[in-house]
Amino acid sequence: MMSIILALVIGAGFGAVLDRVGASNPTYIGKMLNLTNLNLAKSIMLAIGTGSVLMFGGQMLGLVDVGHMSVKTAYFGVFLGGIMLGTGWALAGYCPGTGVVAAASGRKDALFFIAGGLFGAAAYMLTYPSWKASGFLDAVAGGKVTLGTVPGAKYDGLTTLPGDLVGLLLGAVFIVIAFALPERIIRPEPTVEPAE
Repeated sequence: MMSIILALVIGAGFGAVLDRVGASNPTYIGKMLNLTNLNLAKSIMLAIGTGSVLMFGGQMLGLVDVGHMSVKTAYFGVFLGGIMLGTGWALAGYCPGTGVVAAASGRKDALFFIAGGLFGAAAYMLTYPSWKASGFLDAVAGGKVTLGTVPGAKYDGLTTLPGDLVGLLLGAVFIVIAFALPERIIRPEPTVEPAE
C-alpha cells in the first residue's frame, strides 16, 4: 500500500512540474515543435541529462542497483509507433503523460486526447495477432541491448565501451545542449493589427 501512495505522490509532483514548465499546454508545445520557443525543449533535455548522470553515476558508485534497469526490445514496430506518437503529439499538442496532466488541470480537450489514446490502444490490442504475424514485432539489432556494456546488467552492449561511462557522457551532452540552445531558432511572425 505504501508503494502505491508513494507512486501517487511522486506522480502528482511530476505532473505539477510538467504543468509548471508548460508541457500541458498544446500552444506551448506547438511553439517548441515549430522552433519559435525552445524553453520546453531545454527543460526536457536538462531533465533527461540530469536523470542519466544521476542514474549512471549512481550505478558506478554502487548507490543504484543495476538490476532495476529495464531495457525494452528493439523492433520495427517501435519505430513505427514512435512516428505515430510524434505525429499525434504534433497534431494534438499532447503526449500521453502531458495529456493526463492537462486533463487534471481542467483542459477539456485533453479528455478527448485521452479517449483517442485509449481507443488506439484497444485497436492495437484487437489487431495484435496481425501485427505479430507481420514481423513488425520481431527483434532487431539484438533485441534488448544497450549502447555500452553495463557491469552486472543482463543486457548485451552494442559496443565494448563501458555503459555507465556512455550514459554519463550522453547525460552531460544533453545538459550542455540544454544550456547552449537559444530560446528560439525561428522568429515568430509578427502579428499585424487590423487598421481602424
